[in-house]
Amino acid sequence: MHRRTFLAQLGALAAAPNVLAAAAKPKPRLGIQLYTLRDDARKDLERTLASIAQIGYTDVELLQSMKNFGMPPKQLRAVLDRLHLRAPSTHLGTAELDDLQHTLDDAHVLGHKAIILASLPGSAAGNLDAYRRMADRLNAAGEAARKSGVWVGFHDEAQDFKAVNGVVPYDVLVQRTDPKLVRLQLDTGNCAVGGGDPLAYLDKYADRIWSYHLKDAPALGASHDVELGKGVVNFKRLIARMHHRKEALIYIEQESYTATPLEAARKNYQYLAPLLG
Repeated sequence: MHRRTFLAQLGALAAAPNVLAAAAKPKPRLGIQLYTLRDDARKDLERTLASIAQIGYTDVELLQSMKNFGMPPKQLRAVLDRLHLRAPSTHLGTAELDDLQHTLDDAHVLGHKAIILASLPGSAAGNLDAYRRMADRLNAAGEAARKSGVWVGFHDEAQDFKAVNGVVPYDVLVQRTDPKLVRLQLDTGNCAVGGGDPLAYLDKYADRIWSYHLKDAPALGASHDVELGKGVVNFKRLIARMHHRKEALIYIEQESYTATPLEAARKNYQYLAPLLG
């Protein structure tokens, strides 16, 4: 055997364990909130889901609040299974919370672990009593949902962090809900846009937060979001401090774009997946 050929083969053998290790390492579970691609989904939901899978996402958070763009649950589950996508959770409006049994039935078909209230009505902004009433509704829904093996969750909006006479509405709702019945989904971008510090809230409610919308903002109190890594949210520190990292449902979300929504979804995946390791 020629010496150069021998050395080349020896080098290949030495590198093989690293190559095999890299190949064996599973890619991180990472999802996207379908609202990011809402305009595409309205036109063709199945094609949009296929694009999500092609980028590398393993999970998608559905939108029961938008009737999943008209696709029936059984048909949607078949599409997800064919694309090897999971849908661990969905967002609800208050109407779906009122029609809880139907919502839970759909959740079982689609494989949801959690049904998450997307927001309080806009009319609740600045009304602490509205947050207290919603906390009570979430507790009641959570009690019923736990009996069927599903969690009820709450997703924050920017308005939730705007203090009223020194009191933050988000704190009112969280502290009134029962941890055994209601879990939290921290939207890092909404928190920042509302003037809150996502890292501070992650530390404050570490045991309550089981899901994340990883979203960036150009500044605390800004009026819009940006691609991940281009704003003020420190995702490396945030991921390192996630309390329930292995079980957490982690989704990327972006609502405003400089390019197309699909391109934003691709860039955000490329930024975040390596951080999740």
